[in-house]
Amino acid sequence: MRLFFLTALIMTAFALNSVLTRLALVSDSIGPSNFATLRAGSGALTLILLVLIIHKKVPRITYLTAVRGIALVFYLIGFSFAYLTIDTGIGALILFGGSMFVMFSGALFLSENVTKVRILGMALALLGLFILVDPRFSENSLYGIVLMLFASFGWGLYTILGHGQKAPLSNTAGNFILALIFMIPIALVIPDEVEISSYGFFLAIISGSITSGVGYALWYSVLPKIKITTASTAQLSVPLIAALGGYLFMSEILSWQFYVSSVLILGGISLPFLFKK
Repeated sequence: MRLFFLTALIMTAFALNSVLTRLALVSDSIGPSNFATLRAGSGALTLILLVLIIHKKVPRITYLTAVRGIALVFYLIGFSFAYLTIDTGIGALILFGGSMFVMFSGALFLSENVTKVRILGMALALLGLFILVDPRFSENSLYGIVLMLFASFGWGLYTILGHGQKAPLSNTAGNFILALIFMIPIALVIPDEVEISSYGFFLAIISGSITSGVGYALWYSVLPKIKITTASTAQLSVPLIAALGGYLFMSEILSWQFYVSSVLILGGISLPFLFKK
């Protein structure tokens, strides 16, 4: 039960990242490059302090840390720029629907036991994702969709690489440190046209330090205790939470594609639990 509530708390943090990013960008209080960089920087600083306080040592940087850092940058860049053009809930649905496919593929590659029911659940979820992003059904920005799918690849890979590790807090700190180092030159190459206001700065810091830094450290602590396929399906609860945030804070209107996709994706999540032996 403790694991369930911890996972629910983490999913809420993930959803808040979507809400905070969208709030910052639509208000023109910060640009995507600066938001992503501040998010990585504040997350790194928070995690370094936590590692020093709890473990009394500095985070270790390894070859695997670099790979995880690159995956995190893929996610940060795609995520921030995508939210310039797509709504909160839709972005989260594309992100975690796409990462679900990446994580299921990783589970198969790692020879994790994937039942027929889980495969059927994934198929339903991917059908929902297809309806959401296919131009024949969707009115969403193709630019935003492609960028969020790019982010979903980074997030799926980041999650797979965190499965089985034994030092979640220290590893997450290292990941953010490397992500920040990679993000700084990217932000210089792709400068924002929007000046940073105190409001945008505040939202980026909260997203980086709390809902990302602490949230991802908690996620890395949960991952060794669950299967990759379970982790992927659990994350598909995030879009509904994010959509509620978009509705409450930005008055976003959800299309029929979102509702149909949500039913299919949540159905895909539920199947393994309904038919669990």
